[in-house]
Amino acid sequence: MTKYNRSNKPASSEITPQGVYLSRRQLIKGVTAVGGLALLWAARPKMPGSDLETVEVISTPAGTLTEGAGSIAPTAMPTPVTDELGMDLTSLTDITGYNNYYEFTTDKTEVARLSKNFNTSPWQVEVGGHVSKPGIYDIDDLRTKFDQEERIYRLRCVEAWSMVIPWLGFPLHKLLAEVEPTAKAKYVRFETLADESQMPGISAPWYDWPYVEGLRLDEAMHDLTLLSTGIYGESLQPQNGAPIRLVVPWKYGFKSIKSIVKIELVEDMPVSLWMAAGPREYGFYSNVNPEVDHPRWSQATERRIGSSGRIQTIKFNGYEEQVAHLYAGMDLKANF
Repeated sequence: MTKYNRSNKPASSEITPQGVYLSRRQLIKGVTAVGGLALLWAARPKMPGSDLETVEVISTPAGTLTEGAGSIAPTAMPTPVTDELGMDLTSLTDITGYNNYYEFTTDKTEVARLSKNFNTSPWQVEVGGHVSKPGIYDIDDLRTKFDQEERIYRLRCVEAWSMVIPWLGFPLHKLLAEVEPTAKAKYVRFETLADESQMPGISAPWYDWPYVEGLRLDEAMHDLTLLSTGIYGESLQPQNGAPIRLVVPWKYGFKSIKSIVKIELVEDMPVSLWMAAGPREYGFYSNVNPEVDHPRWSQATERRIGSSGRIQTIKFNGYEEQVAHLYAGMDLKANF
């Protein structure tokens, strides 16, 4: 696979052709079918609530979240895939079986079961607020309008566990450019579906539903900020935020809001669900920072799901070179 520096736009020659991507998927499927081998890539769950210089990016023509024709005989093990720091991708089993999604349950191992019948079609995302061209986008329109890229990102939960995940999606800035933010737009507010008939966890009275998150406009426009529609080359499963979710890899996972139904450009800083629930514990920025402990635990190390022991947490989750300029001059302890 071709990798490129995320601080620059990729050249067309650096983007893996669709045929190569589909062949790789067929090889992995074939090996899995014959030998019951674990998939060799990654994914992530969410906190109590969502690479560095180089990441793998595969651009596929719009709307190609389906299997390709043909097959490859399972004659060889696929090459293990890692992120640019050499970290193995999290298995699909862990990615889809260990999830924070409080709209369904606080039990990470039960989210998949309780969300399996979650209805993700039809689905629309309303984009408005301080924009010149507000619109309502069908999920299929978003999949076909914007080329889908594969991005291998690290995910760090505020609860001090982590994953490495191969997301499929497109940069948020492409959608924001479509609606043309006005001069009054300073922040982006995101809102999740709140449907108690499908989401039993919404009956919990101690959270202010719907789930809301926010980014500063320059954070939202950063090329690393992704609207994800898939994992491991397939559409998102309900427990992972289907049909569309945010992925902000340098922030704690709860910022990467799932099952988005509304995106609004606003003038004032949004108050997120976790800011309202625990203002001493969950700030607006929520950047991964091993130097700033959670009031109830250290953030210096993390537990990589699927591995034993603990590893050191990297500032900005390893994306410091790409994003540190966004916070130049800020007190990161005060603006946690």
